[in-house]
Amino acid sequence: MAANRFSTGSEGGHGHGEAPLEGKALLDRARSLSNRPEDQIARACGYVGPSGRILKKSFYRALVAAKGYVLPSALHGGAAAAKGRQAVFRTRVHGNGNLLIGQAYTRRMGLEPGQEFRIELHKETGSIWLLPMGTTGNEESID
Repeated sequence: MAANRFSTGSEGGHGHGEAPLEGKALLDRARSLSNRPEDQIARACGYVGPSGRILKKSFYRALVAAKGYVLPSALHGGAAAAKGRQAVFRTRVHGNGNLLIGQAYTRRMGLEPGQEFRIELHKETGSIWLLPMGTTGNEESID
């Protein structure tokens, strides 16, 4: 390898398929490459996803942990960061009058594309019921 050529990690054993560096090894490698751009340092330390995308957040978290700091997400097992976006059970009527129920909710209910429902409005409770076609409701509905 030429002296002025930067190793992307694939030659040095820290490329795809291998565990990224952690702890002292990470600090040593990052320190030795400190004159390089951050993306190159992260790549050389093995912080590259399966698609080749650089995993900057994981790299920075590993650096912080290697320095001895404990992040709040690490205290809780990292579950909050791993969950991603969570469904919040609220919606609002859009300006055009539509009320949208998103994919997260239909998936959670096990609904499939093409299923048909009858909509029942219940005056007493102010609720909306979706009844699969072929079933009937027990309460009086608003017509």
